[in-house]
Amino acid sequence: MMTFLTIFLILVGINFLMVIASLLSVSQKSKATTKKLNNEPVSVIYPLDLLTTSYKKAV
Repeated sequence: MMTFLTIFLILVGINFLMVIASLLSVSQKSKATTKKLNNEPVSVIYPLDLLTTSYKKAV
C-alpha cells in the first residue's frame, strides 16, 4: 500500500520533469523566433495624442 509521502514524491518528480521539458521547449522556440525577427522589417508605433483632446463639462 502506498503512503501519502510516496504518492507526494512521485507527483513532485512528475512535476519537476514537466517543468524541465517546458523550459527546454521555450528556449528552443525563442531561438527560432529571434531568427525570424531579424528578417522582418521593424514597424513604427506612434504615441496617442491624448493631451489635445477637449472634454465637455459634466452637468
